[in-house]
Amino acid sequence: MSKVHPSAAAALDGLLHDNMTLAAGGFGLCGIPENLILALRDSGVKGITIVGNNAGVDDFGMGLLLKTRQIRKVMASYVGENKEFERQVLAGELELELIPQGTLAERLRAGGAGIPGFYTRTAFGTKLADGKETKVFDGKEYVLERGIRADVALVKAWKGDKSGNLVFRKTARNFNPMIATCAAVCVAEVEELVEVGQLEPDQIHTPGIYVDRIVQGPRYEKRIEFRTVQGAAASKKETPIRELMARRAARELRDGYYVNLGIGIPTLVANFIPPGMNVTLQSENGLLGIGPFPADDKVDPDLINAGKQTITTIPGSAFFSSADSFAMIRGGHIDLSILGALEVADNGDIANWMVPGKMVKGPGGAMDLVAGVKRVVAVMEHTAKDGSPKILKQCTLPLTGKGVVSLIITDLCVFEVKPNAGGPGGSASGGLRLIELHPGVTLDEVRAKTGAPFEVAV
Repeated sequence: MSKVHPSAAAALDGLLHDNMTLAAGGFGLCGIPENLILALRDSGVKGITIVGNNAGVDDFGMGLLLKTRQIRKVMASYVGENKEFERQVLAGELELELIPQGTLAERLRAGGAGIPGFYTRTAFGTKLADGKETKVFDGKEYVLERGIRADVALVKAWKGDKSGNLVFRKTARNFNPMIATCAAVCVAEVEELVEVGQLEPDQIHTPGIYVDRIVQGPRYEKRIEFRTVQGAAASKKETPIRELMARRAARELRDGYYVNLGIGIPTLVANFIPPGMNVTLQSENGLLGIGPFPADDKVDPDLINAGKQTITTIPGSAFFSSADSFAMIRGGHIDLSILGALEVADNGDIANWMVPGKMVKGPGGAMDLVAGVKRVVAVMEHTAKDGSPKILKQCTLPLTGKGVVSLIITDLCVFEVKPNAGGPGGSASGGLRLIELHPGVTLDEVRAKTGAPFEVAV
């Protein structure tokens, strides 16, 4: 019986029904099954539970199904740039189960491997672990997570053959391999469909045993979710103080480090890696090792993923799935993570993914990073827009991780979080030590704008 279907609509025929659970591959707009999503929209099926890293943007990807109100629930790690998604969640019109990105990848992999559950350090002590079973292993607390199974899985690959073997392109692999395994029926769309035997067996990422139906997509827009431009049109956010903060964060790099950089100011750190220093950057979407780049050139991941910017790889570079990416992170193989923050407490707690009732972005990979990497540095503005302090005795926003930050770099100064500051009882004088003031900043100004006590070492 042939797996090949003439169109996306034909490939979905007989599989769809109201109130079904559907898993879809992709990371942002990279590697999404564009043609199958359009066919899903046109089918009119309602009440869908969507499982995937995020839900596209307002007018593309899974965002199209939000617009037509075909989705009842989303299980995802990141809301991203989808304003309608965020609006529906805040208005109570859409059910949302936020899942840390690495946990999501592993839950999908586990579901496809017949593993009903597993324990992870990620999210322990946070809102996303509420009501879940916990257990202590070797003196550390872990959270029990369930494997995910879906009715139908939709994936997108670069090449495929008529027996269903799939080859993904670079970071477009992302969540696709795990999602291909987790459902009762997997439907794959490919850019190029070839005869059986034309793919090199050693290059196949997903074997055909997982794929039930396959279709060659007639066209691909490969839209870009978000793009940063340079020169005269450069982002106004790239101010001298942001550059100063990024330069200071770059001083935490060491030769031979594997480093993960968060969005915002942390991304700028890549531009200030000291010449001659061997630092390998790791990206959650499945890339290890990029560069070197000219001083005036910036990497745009969305352009790379869309095939519209050529990536410069270095010896030792590698592409891999999101499950492999977070295995590196949870397994303690990343030396340093530099992240943005909404709040940091003096015991090293960090909050950076949600403002209840106002903003829902989702944890993305941050919860996995703070739980798994060897050292965490927070780079942030010292105060909120209303002037209130963001460095506090205790975080008021939902936590990303407990007692994980070791250094805080702000637009005013640098704080060191004392070792064991997050332990029982904390520190009587607070867990912070002021180790640097930026040029033109006074100690009195820092005291006035900090919501926690601190020692002074400068």
